Amino acid sequence: MRRVVVTGMGVVSPLGCDLEVFRERLAAGFNGIGAIRSFDASAPFPVNIAAEVRDFDINSFFDAKTQHRQDRFSLLGVAAARLAVKDSGIDWNVERPERNGCVLTSGVGGIGTIAEQTLVLKDRGPSRLSPLCIPQIITNIASGLVALEHNLQGPGFAITSACASSLHCLGESMRIIQRGDADVIVTGGCESAIIPLAVGAFAAMHALSRRNDDPEHACRPFDKDRDGFIMGEGGAVVVLEEYEHAKARGARIYAEVAGFGMSCDAYHITAPRPDGAAGARAVSAALAEAGIAPDRLDYVNAHGTSTPLNDKTETQILKTVLGEADARRVAISSTKSMTGHLLGAAGTLETVACLLAMRDGFVPPTINYTTPDPDCDLDYTPNVARERRIDTAINNSFGFGGQNACVAFRKV
Repeated sequence: MRRVVVTGMGVVSPLGCDLEVFRERLAAGFNGIGAIRSFDASAPFPVNIAAEVRDFDINSFFDAKTQHRQDRFSLLGVAAARLAVKDSGIDWNVERPERNGCVLTSGVGGIGTIAEQTLVLKDRGPSRLSPLCIPQIITNIASGLVALEHNLQGPGFAITSACASSLHCLGESMRIIQRGDADVIVTGGCESAIIPLAVGAFAAMHALSRRNDDPEHACRPFDKDRDGFIMGEGGAVVVLEEYEHAKARGARIYAEVAGFGMSCDAYHITAPRPDGAAGARAVSAALAEAGIAPDRLDYVNAHGTSTPLNDKTETQILKTVLGEADARRVAISSTKSMTGHLLGAAGTLETVACLLAMRDGFVPPTINYTTPDPDCDLDYTPNVARERRIDTAINNSFGFGGQNACVAFRKV
């Protein structure tokens, strides 16, 4: 079996748009959540807080024409991919384009364009719809745009599985390289859904926190007083390479992508299966493929959404897979407490968090953890980062529809 490693990473996130700034803020417990600025979210909106990307100089990445022709979600993805490719040091001019691919996705795609063009249709009629409407909204367009920019002529597609989307993409990219269908895959996710329609719709589900008067403490995964997730936006991309290919070009290697597991709850359209059995199978499969025994796992980047059901169920999943003793020993954190929930891009952003933690020997904190919950009684690294050598890690993503993914990483 061909081995797969990560050689490049790029982020455009609520914690910054530079990899080292993202790392510093992650370790510092920086809060990326605040009042929504992109539209007027005052009453009657029941939620007016989110984790927006606020220091992204879009004009340094794209000219005005490109900005006009693409939805914001794909711009964030293309920018993150450009940063990841630069970080990898790969020279496409010496690579065979048919051996390079792109698997990049979004959970909801161009929902901003959908909302905008729906109003155009209603107010001005079908003749006024943009001819770019469809290319702007489809969830695979970011993958196509990245492939176009870097001449990636190998496997190219998108997997959409709600909040598990980009982690499914990462796992399937690993499989593509393992079986020899490509040597390099650019993979990740991008999301930009902080718009009236999406915020209103998620609020109508009672999925979002309503701590509007206290955004700094609104996202509190595993805390007894959690009341919902915080919407985030951004792009996160990693470059995966076959191990010998990376070695031959002298690439810096962050870690090996050592295992991948997935499953479906087949239980409910939004709620997780209460016993966590299906999610546990995904985590067990990733660990088994990676050859990581429960007592050798160092870190878990939890899905940790700050919703009552998810956090309780994920705690049970870890106990089921690792056993009580190792579940209590392993370091766990939810970096969503700082970044908010990037929906389809969450899995890759949290992969970047895992790999920076492995590189620099620290466990990111779960901020805003103040009131213990009897149903969530593990070590979530409350409030303050912790120095720790991390040789092995897993990243969990669980999406609406009961779609579960877990990827395991190991130092090389």
